[in-house]
Parts: sequence; C-alpha cells; structure tokens
Amino acid sequence: MTAAPIVPRLVGPLVTLRRVTAADQAPLLAALHEPEVAEWWVGYTAKRVREEFLERPDITRVIEVEGQTAGALYVMRGDDAEYPTTVMHLFIATRWRGRQIGAEALALAIRHEFASGISRVTLDPNVKNEGVIRSYHRLGFQTVGVLRDYQLRPNGELDDGLLLDITRRDFPEGPPLPERRVTPAR
Repeated sequence: MTAAPIVPRLVGPLVTLRRVTAADQAPLLAALHEPEVAEWWVGYTAKRVREEFLERPDITRVIEVEGQTAGALYVMRGDDAEYPTTVMHLFIATRWRGRQIGAEALALAIRHEFASGISRVTLDPNVKNEGVIRSYHRLGFQTVGVLRDYQLRPNGELDDGLLLDITRRDFPEGPPLPERRVTPAR
C-alpha cells in the first residue's frame, strides 16, 4: 500500500489551498450544480465528486475562503522530466465570484509548481467561456492556440477549447497575487 501523497497547504491573503476532505463533498457538489458552473463542469454526481476529488488527493485541492469550501482546483503534473508542465482546472461557486478568488488560487498553485521545478502551467477553457478567459489573461496567461472539437457538450455537439499557458520565464517567482485591501480593525 502506498502512502497518500503530501498535499501542500498553500495560504494567501484570502485563499487557502488544501487537501479535500469528506466534509467538502456536499459543498463541491452544490457548486458544481449551480447553472453558471454546471455549464462548463458537466454531469457531476455525488459519486463522481467522490471519485474525482476525494479519491484523487494527488491532483485535487479545495479552494477555501473564510473557512468555507469555495471551489476546487485540479493540479495535474506531468510525469516526464523532459516536459516539466502542469495542467490545471478550477471552478469557483458563484457566491465567491468577483473577488479574484480564482486568480489567487491559481497564483498560489503556480508559484508552488514553479518552485518545485515545473516550467509551464496550462489551462484549456471552453472558447465560449469568455469571462474566465479574460481573467486568465489578466493573471498573465498567454493564448497558445485553439483545441478544435475539444469538449463534448450535453447536446452532443463539440466545442473548441482555448489552450493558454504561463511560464516560469514570464514570472520567475510566479504570477503576483491579487491586491487585497486590508480593512483596519476598529
């Protein structure tokens, strides 16, 4: 029996990335059923959340904000040392949108990957997901190209994906964290 991989706890000004626990299953499933999330993350059931998130601690992280499960991040590092690339996917529950939660989660994860020897991180959102593409560009991701007929949609049609990347050459220490305003204590 192999030991469970060590999942680093990464803490930013607002976001914590941590290992998924059983307590995260219900909030993750609820987020995945929100129409604005389910449009891009299709077909999630309790079984699928358990299999893809809880049973894959090597690639999954919870995005926690203010002690609550706000979303999740896949971190899939390649096994070939010749190609030091990590692929990431994430979603954020709609109640947390507009606060740069995803940008902070990605910046934390990318900084960790770059510090671990990875030189490139890629994302591949649906080309029609324009809002998330704009936010990825603001973070420093560059468009590499279009992945034609990439995602099978519920209606049976295929949509294209957009291949984006960010490299350690672009940001040797990783992309900057979003600026956060600190409210003084009264």
